[in-house]
Amino acid sequence: GFCTPGMITRAHRLLIENPNPTEEEVRFGMAGNLCRCTGYQNIVKAILAAASQMNQKEAAE
Repeated sequence: GFCTPGMITRAHRLLIENPNPTEEEVRFGMAGNLCRCTGYQNIVKAILAAASQMNQKEAAE
């Protein structure tokens, strides 16, 4: 959809600024991105999962 590039760009920036965000911080950080096709729950889950994987990778290095 039209919202996807904005969601990805904002999520990337959010994780650069805060590599270990809470669910509340993700929701606040993504608040300006509007999407009429989702309930945002899976987007929030995906961002938290990405943060977890990124943090595990950094810990292993």
